[in-house]
Amino acid sequence: MKTLNKDIMTFDEFKDNEFGLPGTPVRESYERESEDFILGVILKEARLSKGMTQEQLAKKCGTTKGYISKVENNLKDVRLSTLQNIVENGLNGHLQLSVQL
Repeated sequence: MKTLNKDIMTFDEFKDNEFGLPGTPVRESYERESEDFILGVILKEARLSKGMTQEQLAKKCGTTKGYISKVENNLKDVRLSTLQNIVENGLNGHLQLSVQL
């Protein structure tokens, strides 16, 4: 019978070890930054799936290529109204949000 490698851990265990337990300041900061990163990736993937360049997307939603790049690369916080504009006017999509308590 194979023995399991005891050094292997789940991603949740890794996060607990590296950033502390949920609710701690370091962990909360990590979670916020992760969500910002994920948002940028989602926008980039949506843009690419539409076959658009950053410049084309920026033109459609009335912003600049540089701004789109900064949002996609998590270098710029994006306002909700601006995000909605990018998704709806630039990508012809629908922005859907949820709140978890």
